[in-house]
Amino acid sequence: MKRFVLLFTVSLLPLAAAPRVVALPGKSPLVTLRFVFTTGAASDPATQPGLAHLTGELLGSGGTKDLTYKQMLDALYPMASSVGVYSDKEMTTFVGGTHVDNLDAFYSVMRDAILHPGWRADDFTRVKDDTLNALRVSLRGNNDEELAKEAMYNEIYRGRPYGHENLGTGAALEKMTLADVQAFYKAHYTQANLIIGIAGGYTPEFLEKVKKDFAALPAGTPDKFDMKVPEPVQRSRMTLIEKDTRSVAWSFGYPISVKRGDPDYPALLVAQSYLGQHRESAGRLFIRLREVRGLNYGDYAYVEYFPRGMNRTEPDPNLGRHQQIFQIWVRPVEPPNAGFALRAAMFEMNKLVKEGIPEADFQRTRGFLSKFVNVLTKSKSAELGYAIDSLYYGIPNYNEYLKTNLAKLTAADVNRAIRKHLRAGNLVIVGVGKDASALQTKLLSSEGTSIQYNSAKPKDVMDEDKLIERWPLGLKPLDIKIVPADSVFEN
Repeated sequence: MKRFVLLFTVSLLPLAAAPRVVALPGKSPLVTLRFVFTTGAASDPATQPGLAHLTGELLGSGGTKDLTYKQMLDALYPMASSVGVYSDKEMTTFVGGTHVDNLDAFYSVMRDAILHPGWRADDFTRVKDDTLNALRVSLRGNNDEELAKEAMYNEIYRGRPYGHENLGTGAALEKMTLADVQAFYKAHYTQANLIIGIAGGYTPEFLEKVKKDFAALPAGTPDKFDMKVPEPVQRSRMTLIEKDTRSVAWSFGYPISVKRGDPDYPALLVAQSYLGQHRESAGRLFIRLREVRGLNYGDYAYVEYFPRGMNRTEPDPNLGRHQQIFQIWVRPVEPPNAGFALRAAMFEMNKLVKEGIPEADFQRTRGFLSKFVNVLTKSKSAELGYAIDSLYYGIPNYNEYLKTNLAKLTAADVNRAIRKHLRAGNLVIVGVGKDASALQTKLLSSEGTSIQYNSAKPKDVMDEDKLIERWPLGLKPLDIKIVPADSVFEN
C-alpha cells in the first residue's frame, strides 16, 4: 500500500501538459489499461450535442490506420481481449486488459486505435448509425426506466453543458460529419486531458513506453467546464413522456452541492443506502413500496450518476462529475397504482428528512457500506478506475477515504447532512407511460390517488395509505407537460 500511495502522490504533480499517470503495479499476470480523457458531453459544441460520444465510439470501434475494424477484432480475438469505450459529461474512457504474455501485441492495437485512428468513411457511417439506434431504439424505444432518468437530467440541467443526453440528439447526429469528429479529436484528445491508468504485472520499461507513445499527442490545455450551478427548483415540475407501455417508470430529483471529497459526501452516501441502495432489498423505499405493498420491482436512491442501472449491480468508475443530483428511481409500476407509488416515495423521503435515520439503522447501514466499498473495487480494472476517479476528485484512495470517514460518522452527522441537503419537495419529476393525459388528470385531482390491492393489508398499512394517497405533489396544471416519446432527445 505504501508503494501505491507514493506512485499516486507523484501522479498528482505532473509536468506542464504531461499526462497524469495512475499506476498500480502488482504480480498479477493480467494487465489492465485505462486511458481516460477528461472530455465528454459537457465539451460538446452547443450545436453538436453528442459529438464527444461519437468521437469516442469511432476511436474504439473504427479500426486503426493500419488495421480495419474487422482486422482489429481478428487480432484481439486470440488474446481473448477487447477495447471498450464509454463516455459521460466530463470523461471518455478506453479500457482493456490482457495476459502479460500478450501485452505488447494488445497494447499496440489499443494504442493505435487512440493515437492512429483509421478515420474511414464507412466506419463513421456505421458508428453514427449505431449511435442513432442506441438513442432512438435502445434508450428511447426499449428502456423506459433509463429514459425517465436521462430525461430528468436533461430537464434539471437544461441550458447548461450537462443539459443534453450523452448520445446527443437525433437531429444533431444526423448532420455530423467525419470532419466534425476529426476536429473534436484534434481539439480535445491532448496530453492535458489524458490520465493514463495501468495495473498488474507490467514492467517499469513498459510503462515508460506507454508514456513516451502518448507524448505524441498535442500538449493542449485542459477542458474547462461551465460549473455554474443549475437554476434552483423553486417548485415541482413534471414531464410525462407519452409512450405505449404496460407500466409507468418514475424518476425524480434535484441538484445537490455535494460530490466526492466534500465533507458531507460520506453522510449522504449513508442516507442514500438507507433509503434505497441500488439492487438491494434492505432499503427503506424497497421495503415500504415493494415488500409491504407489492407496488413494483425496485425503488432506489442515488447521490451520484448511475447509468445502465438496468444491467448493473455496481456503477462504472470513470463517470467523474463536478455536479451531482439526488434522485429516486421507482420502476416499474402498474398504471392504476402509478400515482400512489410516486406519492409513497415522496412520503418516505419526507419521513427521512423530518425524522432522520434511527441509530440502529445508521449502524447497520454504515457497516454495510464499509464492506460494500470492497465490492466496488473487486476487480483490478475497477480498482484502477476508482484510483483515477480519486485523482480527478483530489481525494485519497477511495476505499481508505470512505472507510476512514465512515468510521468517524455518527447518526447525528448523517441526519444533519440530510436536513441540509435533502428535501421532499421542489422536485423535477419525469414519468414514462401511456395515457399521460389521464395520469395528469388523476395526479391533479382533489380525490388523490389510491392503491389497488389483490389481498388485504394490515390496519397500520391501510391507515398510512390514507395519508399517502393525498400526499401533496406541489403541482399545478401549468407545472405538468406531456411530450411524445419520439420527440425526446430528438432536437
